[in-house]
Amino acid sequence: MIYHGNRFTIKASATPEQLEEALESLREQGRAIPAVKSFVVGPDYGGEYQYGAVFALEDLDGYWEYLVHPAHLHTDRVGLPLVEKFMSFDITDDEDPRMAEKIAELHQRRYDTMPDITALVSDLGEYQGSAAPGPHRAANDA
Repeated sequence: MIYHGNRFTIKASATPEQLEEALESLREQGRAIPAVKSFVVGPDYGGEYQYGAVFALEDLDGYWEYLVHPAHLHTDRVGLPLVEKFMSFDITDDEDPRMAEKIAELHQRRYDTMPDITALVSDLGEYQGSAAPGPHRAANDA
């Protein structure tokens, strides 16, 4: 299993209606994307982020299905413009020593084929973690 997570803080300029639309869009990903086996979306406690989401995926094929599914793309388009600070992470019980590299390759393939999504991610004030592209990518990420 791969548990793909996101933690984020919303811009002060976002309205409560915009925030609820983005959170509901995250929930819809969990309901609509067949590769998602379970999910949670809600407040993030114990850190510097306001909200978070975690999606359980069986394998890399399911991860790719999740990344390119219209429900996920919709969330990116309505949610990312509201985000000030973002972090992504992946936890897996797969012992493949190349797993981090393979996950990064999936994200890069998506960025290479979806310039509008790449632009939204690149415009974030701060982005670190497993899916961060370009200059916002954390130095220790695969």
